[in-house]
Amino acid sequence: MRMSRRDFIRTLSATGAALSVAACSSSGNGGGSAVRFGYIADYNGASLLAIAEDRGLWKKHGLTAEPKVFVNGPVQIQALRTGNLDYGYIGPGALWLPASGKATIVAVNTLTYADRVIARPGIASIRDLRGKKVGVPEGTSGEMALNLALQQAGMTMKDISKVVMDAPTVVSAFASGQIDGAGIWYPLIDTIKEKVPGMKEVASTEDIPGSTFPTAFVSGAKAKPERDRKVVQVLQEANDWRAAHLKESIALAAKLLKADEAKVAADAEHVKLMTTAELVARTKDGTVDKWLDGMSRFFVRTGQLQKSPAPSSFYAGDLYTKAAAR
Repeated sequence: MRMSRRDFIRTLSATGAALSVAACSSSGNGGGSAVRFGYIADYNGASLLAIAEDRGLWKKHGLTAEPKVFVNGPVQIQALRTGNLDYGYIGPGALWLPASGKATIVAVNTLTYADRVIARPGIASIRDLRGKKVGVPEGTSGEMALNLALQQAGMTMKDISKVVMDAPTVVSAFASGQIDGAGIWYPLIDTIKEKVPGMKEVASTEDIPGSTFPTAFVSGAKAKPERDRKVVQVLQEANDWRAAHLKESIALAAKLLKADEAKVAADAEHVKLMTTAELVARTKDGTVDKWLDGMSRFFVRTGQLQKSPAPSSFYAGDLYTKAAAR
């Protein structure tokens, strides 16, 4: 079940559009420039899109939006590259893709600490997974969490039997006992807990001191400046509303996701929100660059990047700060 990274990218190229499903189309925004916007079915990925729709922000900026739900970030980036998507949302585990020139970050979203390595009952530590089957969605934050945990334990991927599978398959495979562990994230872990009550979290991104895991919104590598500016302004306004109305933002995200509000609230507990002013300040003082550089250096160690590029080569910080000034 193991595939090479080259085969993985080829698979995404062939299936990226097929794996996306149109979630809904913005209503009542008629006449504006349409943008196809990808997201993952969690609070990080869905909340700003839900707010923008509810608050009429797309219409305000002369746009309409077609949200599309995807299983992970890498598939969205491939959809951007094949022209099937205009913007998308990615977690920290997919940041190697914009860093390798396959997309441009137009906005940082949140800092997230939702990723875990989990194991079946009776397995108490990462070291206990040596030689065992561990499922992971390749190129995602689940793989990132697994790599980090193995490094902390003085191990590598060679010490486990890595089984590449998409996130929904991880849930079913873990529940049925086909795999012994997984690199995966909340809210999927809550679903797994319901099926395997004795499940053990053997590693967490919350337990890595000094580490920062940004989530982001991305566009294709070729910029469309005026549309990009409008989209970023929508995201910024939705972001500030979310920061001021956490409970309401959870309700709106739950509505978009057709999910239980309590589960979305539990997912949101793993998220650090920042206002647009904070993100502008951290862009200008180089903090965001440090976050992205730290992630790039990690991906060099895992072999996902050959070298760590300058963050300015894949983060449109000027776009973000100028959009906020208007």
